[in-house]
Amino acid sequence: MPEGDVLARLARLLDRSLGREELVRSELRWPGAGGVSFVGRVHLGSISYGKHLLTRFDDGRTLHTHMRMDGVWRARRTRTPPELLRRPTVRAVLATPAWTCVGEQLGMLTVLRTAEEELLLARLGPNLMARGDELEAALDLAAANAARQRGRSVGEVLLDQTVAAGIGTIYLAETLWRHRISPWRQVHQVPDLRAVYATAAALMHRSADAPVLTATGSRERTTHVHGRDQLACPRCGHPIAVAPIGPPGKERPAFHCPACQPD
Repeated sequence: MPEGDVLARLARLLDRSLGREELVRSELRWPGAGGVSFVGRVHLGSISYGKHLLTRFDDGRTLHTHMRMDGVWRARRTRTPPELLRRPTVRAVLATPAWTCVGEQLGMLTVLRTAEEELLLARLGPNLMARGDELEAALDLAAANAARQRGRSVGEVLLDQTVAAGIGTIYLAETLWRHRISPWRQVHQVPDLRAVYATAAALMHRSADAPVLTATGSRERTTHVHGRDQLACPRCGHPIAVAPIGPPGKERPAFHCPACQPD
């Protein structure tokens, strides 16, 4: 599932491609939104909040999308005549005279009033992709939220978007590896939760700000433990392991080094 860094890059992709231009094409291929159109409306900007994407227009409406596991936005030059884009994976098309943005395999799509965005995001924890003073406040709140999660493992808490928004399995693994903490250690046994969240935020920001290599806003990642099951830990040489974490039915893979990340 795309994490905070990918959503930040996708927001920039939409922002850069649609600019502050009037849309000439708008197709939302989603139950309940099929009759909604943004043609003639001006794109005011796109932002990310954790794993959520908000695309705003000048009539006071926002297009909210979530990637779930496989969703992505792509941008290409607008063609004449327009591409039909008949693929069943296409869920949204937004185009200006210059650029066309295509949302494929999106996991969620809703249209709401821009003034109602706060209600949509109210259940989420602070946004770890914030910047400056907002990020500092987000880290304070994330640590305070996590400290109230007694009885849960730190790995499960890091994945909980109501505690802090943006972390998925990649930054769970990479963050805890850097702190030498097992994903299954009880959260109340972690001495500096703010430092843990600060590391996760720094890693996501570094990835989001790295050079973009593809039109989808993605790039190759270098990881120390994530996706490296049975390969040697780059720190101690012990084989990396992976095991499920989270409540039954909602387990996620947690990559870790059993030797240098003790419980």
